[in-house]
Amino acid sequence: MGISLSIPCDPCINKISNWVDEKVACLNNLEKNLKALVTSMEELKAKRDDLSRRVTREEVDRSQQRLAAIEVWFNKVATIEKEVDGLLRARDVQLQKLCLCGFCSKSLRSSYRYGKEVFLTLKEVKELHSKDFGEVTDQADTAVIEEIQVPRTIFGQEAMLDKAWKHLMKDGVGIMGMYGMGGVGKTTLLIDLHVEKIQNEIAHKVGLGGVEKSQKANLLYNLLKKKRFVLFLDDIWQKVELPEIGVPFPTMQNGCKVVFTTRSQDVCARMGVEDPMEVQCLAENEAFDLFQKKVGQRTLGSDPEIHDLARIVARKCGGLALALNVIGETMSCKTKVEEWSGAIDELTRYATEFADMKDKILPLLKYSYDNLKEEHVKSCLLYCALFPEDYLIPKEILIDYLICEDIIKPSDGIERAENKGFEIIGDLVRAPLLMDVVARDGTREFVLMHDVVREMALWIASELGREKEAFIVHAGVGLSEIPKVKNWNVVRKMSLMKNRIGKLEGSLNVPNSQLCSCNGEI
Repeated sequence: MGISLSIPCDPCINKISNWVDEKVACLNNLEKNLKALVTSMEELKAKRDDLSRRVTREEVDRSQQRLAAIEVWFNKVATIEKEVDGLLRARDVQLQKLCLCGFCSKSLRSSYRYGKEVFLTLKEVKELHSKDFGEVTDQADTAVIEEIQVPRTIFGQEAMLDKAWKHLMKDGVGIMGMYGMGGVGKTTLLIDLHVEKIQNEIAHKVGLGGVEKSQKANLLYNLLKKKRFVLFLDDIWQKVELPEIGVPFPTMQNGCKVVFTTRSQDVCARMGVEDPMEVQCLAENEAFDLFQKKVGQRTLGSDPEIHDLARIVARKCGGLALALNVIGETMSCKTKVEEWSGAIDELTRYATEFADMKDKILPLLKYSYDNLKEEHVKSCLLYCALFPEDYLIPKEILIDYLICEDIIKPSDGIERAENKGFEIIGDLVRAPLLMDVVARDGTREFVLMHDVVREMALWIASELGREKEAFIVHAGVGLSEIPKVKNWNVVRKMSLMKNRIGKLEGSLNVPNSQLCSCNGEI
């Protein structure tokens, strides 16, 4: 007696057949699917760009906000675009693997996996393209504006901040410029003007992604012309054409404001500012308050003598906020009287050797020097560094020296040369790297060089400190004899004016010096 079994084979055969057909289709249709993927992706990107422009137009013109669904769709398109790019980069390599007219592959598993990914990606691209959007935006929610407490960053410039705000709020003021030397605190003032006085944040983000560069200015202009706005521009070096970037020019009628900072008074004039505000260095008491804040009471109270020494160090900063901050932080851990005395000596003799001076202070000031357009203007600034600290330089005498040094060419006549000299001095005052001073009786005009600007000029003249003996300046420091120099052959300029040097011991041989002054003016 036997046993017979009957097993239906059709389902198994069908599954195997479908599995084989699927693999063969992924290989055989690979080239066709790739071409379709390229075409479909181009169509999807075109639809994405059209929708993006439509959304942006409704956001700008009607103050609408985009629907969450459209944002999700944009994100999916961005993701699938990256996937398609990856597949297309591998296209040539994968097509070369096919053999037997596309029915097989030299690397079957790899080709099948790639072909299946192309097929599924093509399907997803088509599904995204078929998505239909009737509405793409909705009425924007009214944002709740809350007053927030912001830590103050300003110190010692409260009066200047109040003055700036009152000036900005005048009806006739549409554009306000604040100028001053590097490190004086213009950016800090600008930030506080924005943070302390204007608490409302922009509640609605304008989406300009996907918009052509040439259209952005028009879109921004159309948005801003319907609103009152305040635009803050920090540290500009040349005139900004507001209409070119899509900003309507502020007028009394539209009530808009533009505030900017610059180091150049010329930029204020080019921007149409009739009454620019100069951000000046801090007064001595305000400067010392800032310096004490940076040093800290623990250090200042560590020895009774340090408080008086700290005032001397602060005075060396000349009211420059940047120097007060940097040097104050450096001295915050110095609790010995000897350390403070050493700092004063270093700042007096060669300030560029002081910690952080070459890294944080002088390079920032050097931007103003680098932006001087003409070499003879730069040469004039370096020449002014030959005078002692805080020395009032008579303009007419300075011009005579510039002519003698051939910085100003007298070939066209002495009158033109003198006019050129006043023009150069004016450029440096407006930079501002020199300060204008007029005698009380109004009979004589002088220029004054800030101590830190002078250190910057000496640093530049010595090739950023690499050739210290090339430019020797010990003017007005009470010397009674010629300083010792290792190599007189490298000395190009030397100023020992306003000292107590009675006579020279022996001969002074300075073969390559272009200028050597041992007493008198120069």
